Amino acid sequence: MGIIQAFVASLLFFILFFGIAFILNMLLRATWLMAIIFPVIIIFIIDDVPITSYFTNPGEAFPAVWQDFINLQVVDTIILTAGFIGTIVSGLVIRTLRKKGYQMF
Repeated sequence: MGIIQAFVASLLFFILFFGIAFILNMLLRATWLMAIIFPVIIIFIIDDVPITSYFTNPGEAFPAVWQDFINLQVVDTIILTAGFIGTIVSGLVIRTLRKKGYQMF
């Protein structure tokens, strides 16, 4: 992946997760909800294990997802980190807006 593609992908993940977190924060009034849910979403993105195996066979599913996480390339880690930063910035923006008197829904 080229540097321009990595930059665009990071920017898109930042904007995507900022937007999703901002909307969830407005609707649910839970400022840090998306930052808490983000690791679960990342597991769904990077794993090859069916969701049911986390409940039926956790002894194999969790080490497999951990191994997938360790095997991520640096570019993938940067892109996913940009998404996480988007969720954090969204929480800060919502908190600042609420302090200044803006009411969201």
